[in-house]
Amino acid sequence: MADLTQNPSRVWPAISGALKTPWAVIVALLLAVGILDSDNFQTIVTFAIKALAHTGQYILFAVLLLAYLKATGAEVLVARAFVGRETRMIFLAALFGGLAPFCSCEVIPFIAGLLALGAPLSAVMAFWLSSPLIDPPTLLITAGALGWPFAIGKAVVAVALGLFGGFAIKALMTRGAFAQPLKVYKPAGCCGAGPKQDEKPLWAFWQSPERRVRFRAEFVQNGLFLLKWLALAYVLEALLVSYVPADLIAQVVGGEGVLPIVTAALVGMPAYLNSYVAPPLLAGLMEQGMSAGAAMAFMVGGAVSSIPAMAAVWSLVKPQVFAMYLGLGISGAIVAGIVFQMV
Repeated sequence: MADLTQNPSRVWPAISGALKTPWAVIVALLLAVGILDSDNFQTIVTFAIKALAHTGQYILFAVLLLAYLKATGAEVLVARAFVGRETRMIFLAALFGGLAPFCSCEVIPFIAGLLALGAPLSAVMAFWLSSPLIDPPTLLITAGALGWPFAIGKAVVAVALGLFGGFAIKALMTRGAFAQPLKVYKPAGCCGAGPKQDEKPLWAFWQSPERRVRFRAEFVQNGLFLLKWLALAYVLEALLVSYVPADLIAQVVGGEGVLPIVTAALVGMPAYLNSYVAPPLLAGLMEQGMSAGAAMAFMVGGAVSSIPAMAAVWSLVKPQVFAMYLGLGISGAIVAGIVFQMV
């Protein structure tokens, strides 16, 4: 501290560097709520904690699985499983994404693990885009609120968007793009401590002191990384839900034509609505004049490209991959809305 006081020019870089950490941003946001809206502070904190606790089970499972694969050396087998089967993996990832009960934030731990294990970005992107859109419970809720045609249409959109994103990435990768998609999410054994390609898996890794060290290092590093970024994502979600009325935002996309659909996709991006809240709200708005195409675009855009999800995505991949994910999500939402409106 004395050094910073004697050198004022170093104070701001130190402060700005500290504010770049997710924990510092979380504290700053909560302090602002506590000062400016103390009555709502407990609601914000409770919402974020409950959401993080719900996702915690997925984080724990994903981190344990990744640490186990790294410690045993089975990551080599996983990577080999994708070699020469990229097209099939894109189809399987898009289909499986429609069955996985993950929102756009909950899918992050599994995406991180797949990328860290060397899965092709094309297949990962297919799963990444399709997973937040639909799952069995959401299908039933959507059908109950908006009817089976809308629910089936959303399921088709989920798979189609996954396939579109997967093959788009595959085409770009053949031209040399996205060779290294990960930004900061690195395996703890990246400095030569990981398994070699010819190393045989040791399933009972705890029998080896070196493997036990690798397991602990992977578990701690990967767990803390995902925890801090998802904590920030859910604090952002809590703030959006509390201070940005979703029904008010959605009302600006009323009317017919292409423009309301495009607007709905763009508005749906920051206006976070989870898959259980969106259908009843959109049902009411459609009764007030919102077109079916705009409703579809709003739902797809909100699920794929919400601000909480983008915060987690930004932490994980390089800017060009993030931009591609965002572009695919928004363009897919617009196309889905236009096609659904025509049908």
